[in-house]
This record gives sequence, C-alpha cells and structure tokens, in this order.
Amino acid sequence: MANDEKEIGEVTHYFDHIGVAVIKFSVSCKDGDEVHFMGHGADFTQKVESMQKDHEDVAEVKKGDEVGMKVSKKVKEGTKLFAA
Repeated sequence: MANDEKEIGEVTHYFDHIGVAVIKFSVSCKDGDEVHFMGHGADFTQKVESMQKDHEDVAEVKKGDEVGMKVSKKVKEGTKLFAA
C-alpha cells in the first residue's frame, strides 16, 4: 500500500454466492473510481462498476452510505477500502 492512499470505507459484510461486499463509506465514491481493498487476506485494486443502495443501482455514494458493491475477489468483514 502506498502511504498516500486515503481510507474511504470498510467492508461490513460479504455475500460469497453473489460476490458482493457491503461497504460503509467514510467519503463519497462514484462509478469509475479505482479502489484498493486491503486487509484480512485481501490486497487488490479494481474499478467501481456496480453499486446498489436499498436494492437500487446507484452511480455515486456519499459519506455514511452503506452499499453493496460487486467485487472481483473475496473479501472479509473489516477489510479496508482505499482510494487507489
């Protein structure tokens, strides 16, 4: 991890059968942003492409939002999310 990466959220749940992480965001995030998952065995970067809040597709989330995001690899509760 680069020292200049800013923490933007944390995984609160993971649905293995559909590859979706529930993330509580501490800053805003939008489709197309690059994010870095790190911790609890995870260390990968991906582009934000699919987020849902209250079962509705959203293109942007705000601080405090808890949303489901399609992830390319398994993550665990407590995994940190950084702006890449």
